[in-house]
Amino acid sequence: MSAPPFSSPSAPPVIGLTTYREEATWGVWSQRADLLHHEYADSVVAAGGVPVLLPPATSSADHARAVVARLDGLVVSGGADVDPARYDQPAHERTTGWRPDRDAWEAALLGAADECGLPVLGICRGMQLMAVEAGGALDQHTPDLVGHTGHSPAPGVFGDTVVHVDGGSRVAAMLGDRVSVPCHHHQSVGDHPGFTAVARAADGTVEAMEAPGDRFCVAVQWHPEKSVELALFHGLVAAATQRAR
Repeated sequence: MSAPPFSSPSAPPVIGLTTYREEATWGVWSQRADLLHHEYADSVVAAGGVPVLLPPATSSADHARAVVARLDGLVVSGGADVDPARYDQPAHERTTGWRPDRDAWEAALLGAADECGLPVLGICRGMQLMAVEAGGALDQHTPDLVGHTGHSPAPGVFGDTVVHVDGGSRVAAMLGDRVSVPCHHHQSVGDHPGFTAVARAADGTVEAMEAPGDRFCVAVQWHPEKSVELALFHGLVAAATQRAR
């Protein structure tokens, strides 16, 4: 009996993308919908992967394992603040709009991915959730620490941040030691047990972290899907392809 299509070594790798669940309007409809900015899927396709959307319809660990078993890689996408209760802190007055359904589903996916060594790329909120699920905590309003709003200039506006990357890191191998990136975050990673901080902004904000070892487990605070530079997606897809083979 032939193997199912998703396990074929010659097939492009399947990359899961976590999604929002928000009120949305399209055509004649206005209702809650599972959605994600198109740049995520386009970036995966441009890097040679096949994107699959993973809506927060469940928080079941068994369901997460079933999904991860059919994936070759995972992107934990950006979005709303992580619930501060997940890292045992009261909410800052500027921490708003957290989504318990997303937190729970993405935490389950990350747990399942860790169990089997699935390649993972965390983006913005994704990086923050990865740090929290590893036992870390967030700085809930970065302007309080750095004295400016350059990381999130205005609603719907991306900041332009110069990031310095540690030589010898996986991120440096993909991007070099200095890169200008689009970012939109008012929170940032404080503690990140199990991960190494490998990139920082000039103000000291952690902008990238990665797990030690051979597994591709990388997270960035910026939004690579908004950039013409797709090296991080190429890195994820390459790791996913190697694992699938």
